[in-house]
Amino acid sequence: MSLSVHVFVEAADGSRDFLDAPEGVSETAGFERWRTSVWGSPVVRSLGARFLPRLAETDLHVGPDEVTAFLDECVLLASRVPQVVAGMDAGRTVEEQTHQVASNLAHIGHAARRAMEVGGGVVIW
Repeated sequence: MSLSVHVFVEAADGSRDFLDAPEGVSETAGFERWRTSVWGSPVVRSLGARFLPRLAETDLHVGPDEVTAFLDECVLLASRVPQVVAGMDAGRTVEEQTHQVASNLAHIGHAARRAMEVGGGVVIW
């Protein structure tokens, strides 16, 4: 299974309306096992991440008031992909892992920017 990232807006009744991703935009956020092996890893935590490590315990819900800080975290991690990859188990080549981590961070960051545009939040599950 894979993790998915989605943008939501809060409806007047308090429910969440999930937005469709634009054409050609991926909603993948990594493999299910990445909850602990990547996003919740000691390396990611040591870089100061506080949102993505929550995936090690539960689904991640980022409220509209937290999206800017969440996007900052994604940008930070994107700038440190080699460090994130160095902490991963060797299962694929470094190049493959680098591409996967960078691509999934780009998908997550894209969702965060979309959420900011609509005043919404982000869910990864």
